[in-house]
Amino acid sequence: MKYISDLHIHSYYSRATSKQLNLEHLNKWAQIKGLQVIATGDITHPQWLEEMREKLEPDGTGFFKLKPEYQKQTQSEVPKACESEVRFILSGEISSIYKKGERVRKNHNVVFFPSLDAVQAFQNTLDRIGNIHSDGRPILGLDARDLLEIVLDTHDQGYLIPAHIWTPWFSLFGSKSGFDRIQDCFEDLTPHIFALETGLSSDPPMNWRLSALDGYTLVSNSDAHSPAKLAREANIVDTDLSYSGLFDAIRSGDSFLGTIEFFPEEGKYHMDGHRKCSCMMRPPETMAHDHLCPECGKPVTLGVSYRVEQLADRPPGFRPESAPPFHSLIPLPEVLSEVMQVGPQSKRVNTAYFKLLNNLGSELSILVDIPIDDIQRAGGDLTAKAVKRMRAGEVNPQPGYDGEFGVIRIFKPGEREKIMNQDALFQPSSKSVLKKKPQKQSLRTEPENKAADQKEPYGINEDQEAAIRHRGSPLIVQAGPGTGKTHTLTHRIASLIETGDTPPDAILTITFTHKAAEEIATASVPAFG
Repeated sequence: MKYISDLHIHSYYSRATSKQLNLEHLNKWAQIKGLQVIATGDITHPQWLEEMREKLEPDGTGFFKLKPEYQKQTQSEVPKACESEVRFILSGEISSIYKKGERVRKNHNVVFFPSLDAVQAFQNTLDRIGNIHSDGRPILGLDARDLLEIVLDTHDQGYLIPAHIWTPWFSLFGSKSGFDRIQDCFEDLTPHIFALETGLSSDPPMNWRLSALDGYTLVSNSDAHSPAKLAREANIVDTDLSYSGLFDAIRSGDSFLGTIEFFPEEGKYHMDGHRKCSCMMRPPETMAHDHLCPECGKPVTLGVSYRVEQLADRPPGFRPESAPPFHSLIPLPEVLSEVMQVGPQSKRVNTAYFKLLNNLGSELSILVDIPIDDIQRAGGDLTAKAVKRMRAGEVNPQPGYDGEFGVIRIFKPGEREKIMNQDALFQPSSKSVLKKKPQKQSLRTEPENKAADQKEPYGINEDQEAAIRHRGSPLIVQAGPGTGKTHTLTHRIASLIETGDTPPDAILTITFTHKAAEEIATASVPAFG
C-alpha cells in the first residue's frame, strides 16, 4: 500500500506551539493534507501520555487511531474529498545537551515505540534522569549514545532517528555543536542508526554530496508546531500499513519511494548570516569575510549550505544510483498567496484553499498528482501555472539565514501581471466578460427617488456592481458609449482600496480622453466595500 507519513511533530505541551495541536485537530489536518500516518509527538510528556491513553486505540499493527467519539469533534471540518483513515505512530523529540570531546554538544533526536506501555517504561527511565514534565520536548543532560541505548533497552522495536541533522544549534552535524561523523556521536551503537532526518534547510541533493551518508535512508518530516504546518515535509512508502512495515521500508530502503521536501532555501538556516544586520551570505562570501559579519564584525551563524560544503566529498549535482526521487513543494496557501497577492493567512486565501480541497482532494494530491487541467478548471489559469512551475522547480528563491525563513517566489516581479494580461487578451473566458448594450439614457449620477437609491446605491446598477466587486482573475467589460464605464471604473478603484485588496500605490488607471481622466481625478466616491 502506498501512503504518506509525517513522523516528527509536536503537541500543545511543547513550548511555542499551537493550542490546537491536540489529537482531534491532528486527525483533521492529516486528512486535509493527505497523510495516512502521523506522529503523536511528545511521547515523553506524562500528561500527553494520559491523553493518548484516553483518546487513542491500537489498530493491532503497532499504529493507533483516534476513537470515534473524538473523531466526531472535528470531522465535519474535513472536506468530503479529503476524508480518509488516519493512523498515529507514537513518537517524540528529545533535546540532549552534554559535554563530549571537549565540547558542549546539543542535538535533537526523534524516538519511536509501538505501544503505550513501552512509552510508559521509557518515561519512567527518563524521569530519573531529568525533568520531563515541563516541556513536550524535554532537555536532558544525556549523551545521545546513552539515549539510544535506553531506547533499545526499552523495547526491541524501539528506534531513534537523528533529527534535522544540519541545523546549526541542535543537531548531529550542526555547525555550532555537532559532530563531523555519525560514529563520533553514537560510538558502538552506530549500527542501530539506519535513517537520518535531513531537515527543512537541506534537501536530498545536498546530502548526496557526502558518501558517508550512502548507507542511510534520508527521511523528511515537518517538525510542525501547528496543525496547518503538517506535511510541509513527509515520506512516501509502499508497504504494509503497520509499524513494522513502515520501519522495514525505512531500514531497507526497498519500499521507500522518496520524500516530500521544502525548497531548502525556504529553511531558516539554509545560508550563513547575521539576522540583526540583515546580512545574508553564501559560503564563498563567508569565507572571504573570515566568518564575520561585514556590517558589525561579529561572527555569523554558519548555515546548512556551509556545513555541507565543509563535510562534502562529492561535487554538487552528484546523485547515487540507488537514491529515491523527491518532490520539492511550496505549501498550497503560499502558492495561493502569491497568486492572489494577499497574505497566506488571509480570508481570501483560506476560502480559495478550501474550495480547491472540496473540488480536487487533499493538499498533497493537488501539489503532486492532480492534472494541471483539473487545477485550472477548479482554481483558474494563474493557480494552474503556479503549480506547474513549482512542480518543475521553476522558482525564484530568497534564501533563509540565521533563524529567518526564506521566501520562494514562483513569479518574477511584474511577470504575474504580464501573464494575467496575456490571458485576458488572448484567452478570455465567457464567464469573465460582462457585456452591456448602449442605453438611450445615460446612467444616473444621483438617485431620483428612495426606491432607486435602495436598488442602485451611488448610481450603480447590477452589471456595474458585478464589475466593481470582481476579484481573482482578469476581467473584460464590453460596453458602449454613455453606459457609465468611467463611473464604474472610479467605483472599482474605490472598492479595491476600501476592501484592502489593493494598496493605492499599486493601482494604475489609463484612459483615452481628458474628460475621463478629469472625472476620475476629481471624483468623490463614498466607501463601496
